[in-house]
Amino acid sequence: MARTTYTFAKRQRDLAKQQKREEKRLRKAEAQAAPAEGQGETPSEDPSAPPEDDEKSDI
Repeated sequence: MARTTYTFAKRQRDLAKQQKREEKRLRKAEAQAAPAEGQGETPSEDPSAPPEDDEKSDI
């Protein structure tokens, strides 16, 4: 028995979704690798950390 048109169309949609997911995964992997390759690791300050005072004053 032959497959219906619906089955063929569904398979094509599934293949397109799978290809899109793979492309997205590759883009994310490249984006993570690019900053590490091009720039040196520099320590950055945590913006959520409270600022530290150089002078401690007792009031």
